[in-house]
Amino acid sequence: MCIGIPMQVVEGDELTARCRRHEAISSISMMLVGAQPPGTFVLTHLGSAIRVLDAAEAQTIDNALEGLAEAVEGRNFEHLFADLVSREPELPEHLR
Repeated sequence: MCIGIPMQVVEGDELTARCRRHEAISSISMMLVGAQPPGTFVLTHLGSAIRVLDAAEAQTIDNALEGLAEAVEGRNFEHLFADLVSREPELPEHLR
């Protein structure tokens, strides 16, 4: 399983950008998504931006990652999966 990490562009160009996740800044390859303006959220994997995200999707992914960490520590995590708790699972469109 691969895990993508959402990060926010601080500055950069077509090749690389400095991106922030919480308080950490990392150098991320932008070759797959192109230059993005500061403030843009990108999904990163192994040091490369693989997709541009909107703020809501970035927050949903952050919540899921935090929820997994809370579950591993044995703490309450249900509030971080609010979008899933009160509904039945749904198949993606291409699998229906």
